[in-house]
Amino acid sequence: MLFKTFERLIAPTRPPENPEPPTGLLRFYWHYVRQAKGLFLALLGAGLAVALLDAAIPVFIGQLVRLITTQPLETLFADAWPTLAAMAAVVLFARPAALLARGLIANQAIAPGFSNLVRWQTHWYVVRQSFTFFQNDFAGRIANRIMQTGPAVRETVVMTADAVWYITVYGTSAMAILATIDSRLTLPLIGWFAIYLALLRYFVPRLRDRARIMSEARSMLTGRIVDSYTNILTVKLFARAREEDAYVRQAVEEHTSLFQDQLRLVTRLVVALGTINAALVVATAGMSLWLATSGAISADTVAMVLPLTWQIVAISGWVAFQVTAIFENVGVVQEGMSTIARPHSLTDRPEAKPLTVRDGDIRFEDVRFGYGRDVALIDGLSLHVRPDEKIGLVGRSGAGKSTLVNLLVRFFDVEGGRITIDGQDIAHVTQESLRAQISIVTQDTSLLHRSIRDNIRYGRPSASDEEVVAAARRAEAHEFILELEDQLGRRGYDAHVGERGVKLSGGQRQRIAIARVILKNAPILVLDEATSALDSEVEAAIQASLGTLIQGKTVIAIAHRLSTIARMDRLIVLERGQIVEEGPHQALLTRDGHYAKLWKRQSGGFLGDGPLGDSPLGGAPNGTPGGGARAAE
Repeated sequence: MLFKTFERLIAPTRPPENPEPPTGLLRFYWHYVRQAKGLFLALLGAGLAVALLDAAIPVFIGQLVRLITTQPLETLFADAWPTLAAMAAVVLFARPAALLARGLIANQAIAPGFSNLVRWQTHWYVVRQSFTFFQNDFAGRIANRIMQTGPAVRETVVMTADAVWYITVYGTSAMAILATIDSRLTLPLIGWFAIYLALLRYFVPRLRDRARIMSEARSMLTGRIVDSYTNILTVKLFARAREEDAYVRQAVEEHTSLFQDQLRLVTRLVVALGTINAALVVATAGMSLWLATSGAISADTVAMVLPLTWQIVAISGWVAFQVTAIFENVGVVQEGMSTIARPHSLTDRPEAKPLTVRDGDIRFEDVRFGYGRDVALIDGLSLHVRPDEKIGLVGRSGAGKSTLVNLLVRFFDVEGGRITIDGQDIAHVTQESLRAQISIVTQDTSLLHRSIRDNIRYGRPSASDEEVVAAARRAEAHEFILELEDQLGRRGYDAHVGERGVKLSGGQRQRIAIARVILKNAPILVLDEATSALDSEVEAAIQASLGTLIQGKTVIAIAHRLSTIARMDRLIVLERGQIVEEGPHQALLTRDGHYAKLWKRQSGGFLGDGPLGDSPLGGAPNGTPGGGARAAE
């Protein structure tokens, strides 16, 4: 019960009051420490009590020697029992109680709760970074920094609290006791302190810098390993295990070299401390014996001074490595801050309101965007997608099709012009509400390493199991889902799909993604080659389901196979970020312009005289191939 009381003092997953971490080191620490400042103050108090009680032990030894040498042994217990009882109470009860208090605060309350509070809040902040943020770094390295920063912040503060008290209490008490007995006894200690501080001044900053570099190298190593595992299918298909060995080996060797460099410093510090500690013991013992033989101090004083000196020697090594560890953790925190404390590049405006979609009217008004470069990829583009209209975006690779979709869901902010939905500028609404109103099925479908049910329900978390199954049926996924079983024996909708859905085929992943979108049922639908990974029979069945799904929705479709969007209300042909043609499929063919050239290149000729087919999204027209060379994206 006592343990659980302390374990409940910090709720690690509570919502952060001020989620953005500061960029300054001390402010970064205080940002998290202030959320548990009461516990850290209590830790300081408990640490002071432990240090004071530890410092009393040599004094007790001196007292025992004095009693033995000055009191008749036959009446020692009768005459000195109050003193003996007090010392026994301190050793048997007070010190264990102080250690218990410190352990409960440090181990039960701070260690798990505070570490995970930092991890949770840093994750909460980082996961809301822009899409570009994650494109520019290893996922493994980002995760590694989040996992390491929490414990590093905690260890820094806890170790500092311990080291401060032990340095203060042992140093001042030893100096005071020795000065009271004979000021000459302080001379070895004063010299030792001077050299000790000089050693710390030399070694600690160097160890801190190496720790930061080491942390960066460790994150890079983790990132490279995770990158290999994440893309294991590519590694296997191209038989590139040896190349991956070389890629990771370089990071391993760099990490090893830096680790060796760091440990050289540690060994030098150990040897230097051992040398000055030995000198302190010998010098203090020699001074004590010389003063005792000259009658300046008594035997009980010698008995107190030597354990006190030895205790200082023992604690000095501990403090030195505590200080070293503190600065190593500071290096880890600094490295983590380079990722965690980066301001969000894409934020909601203070006055941002939730998007309300009534009709699904989309307007791109004189839009300019170029990923921050001088030459814009899209420059002055205007496009009106009417409510319930189904349009297809067509163009060569790099024409700007996917960029338009990314701008619509606000993965990037436009650099000029604006985009509106039902008259609302998407830059003035919240990002979550915007994306909640848009469903997207991409060609490169990625699933979460969770159950099939969880992946489909991602479209609408409040959906019932019956609604999940209904969406899977409409996506032609129900039958193969029932046959799935993972390595832990979970079957059907409970089976887990592996990282990024690696346990499923491309077509299966695509059908799960379509089921997710069907369940979401947003008023605006974006299809980015949504059926490219499916065989013809399954594609035809899903096209029929999508035909029902798109009714009453505004639809933007990107297709590599032009035949799959031939039945859209209007086709928009893009070339270098500009609309060069637009209109229905047949009209564009008759015009014999850009679209007609793309069609010829892909199909090998014009459409035949027969009907285009019955599919709502335009299945393969009669007399034309359904695939061929890809003309877009």
